[in-house]
Amino acid sequence: MIGVIDTGDDCAEWTFPAEPDAVRTARAVVRTRLRDWGLDTLGDITALLVSELVTNALRHATGPIGVRLVRPDGPPRTLLVEVSDPLPDPPRERAAELDDESGRGLQLVAFSSRAWGTRPGEAGKTVWFELAVPG
Repeated sequence: MIGVIDTGDDCAEWTFPAEPDAVRTARAVVRTRLRDWGLDTLGDITALLVSELVTNALRHATGPIGVRLVRPDGPPRTLLVEVSDPLPDPPRERAAELDDESGRGLQLVAFSSRAWGTRPGEAGKTVWFELAVPG
C-alpha cells in the first residue's frame, strides 16, 4: 500500500512498503508528479534513478521506503529527489564487472545527476540527487 505523506505545490512525498511492487509504483507516481509540474522532460531519467535507489533499498534494508521530490523554485533550476530507508549504513559505490547483473545503480546516479550524496536520518539514511531542469 502506498502512503502519500505530504503533497504540496512544490513538494511531493510518498512512502512504500519494502515489497517488489514498490519500484514500479515509485516510477509511476514520480512520472505523474513531474508531468503535473510540467517537468515531463525529466520523467525518464528521474524514474530510472528513483528505480535504482528504491531497488537498492529493497535489497539492503527492511521497512518503509520514502521518496520525495522538491520542485525547483528559482536559479539554479534543479529538481531535488530523495530516497530514504531505515538502514543507517551509507550505500557503497562499486565497480561492476561487464557480466554483473547489478552494481551500477549508484554509478548511474553519479553520472546522470548534477550532484548527489547521502545523509543520516533519525532512523536510517537518505540518498539524494539533483537534476538540472532544461530551459
